[in-house]
Amino acid sequence: MGSHLPDLTLDDFSSRLGRSAPEAVSEEVVRALWAHYGELRRWNPRLSLVGPGTAEEVVERHYGEALAALPLLGDARALLDVGSGGGFPGLVLAAARPELEVTLVEARERKWAFLQAAARRAELSCKCLNARVSAASAITPVDVVTWRAVRLPGAIVEKLATATRRMLVWCGVEELDPPAGWARGRVLALAGSSERRVVEWVAPGVEAHRVEAPGAENS
Repeated sequence: MGSHLPDLTLDDFSSRLGRSAPEAVSEEVVRALWAHYGELRRWNPRLSLVGPGTAEEVVERHYGEALAALPLLGDARALLDVGSGGGFPGLVLAAARPELEVTLVEARERKWAFLQAAARRAELSCKCLNARVSAASAITPVDVVTWRAVRLPGAIVEKLATATRRMLVWCGVEELDPPAGWARGRVLALAGSSERRVVEWVAPGVEAHRVEAPGAENS
């Protein structure tokens, strides 16, 4: 059984989200994410989408850390989020960038059902796929691939590299290896941690995004 998440007011949620985001968050985005949070609270006791260790700081640790990647999206038009789970980071980024075509891939049927319900409630047009990323139908050409809190085999990472030229990976102190021939681009340290960060991987010939923001590190 999963944990119960805090019963936050819209004002509390908005205030905490604003302090966690790397840029100003519009009222429309706040309301979309607030709607997602409502579904998250309803489903979490059954699915454990957010663990008890981060329940009290759910806004900062999950919404804020997903939004931290916004400076790395650049002019991306299509994004594939792998192992979307509770919607972090894919659904959150879909809300913050409504012009972005986002596909969420989740192999576990109950979590996929949650993503569909949350996307509907937040009135987001992101596509939710109940599939393993190894399935050909889940791999379509996109500008950027993201994943957080999932461990992908090297063979899957290499397969994803055939569908994109840029990947954003949320990781801890462990150094993950990019696909063969790829390079590490920018690294964004996540607030409140000396270990958690977002790492950009770029394909040969692709220039890393320039980020003018606190916590940005060079490769």
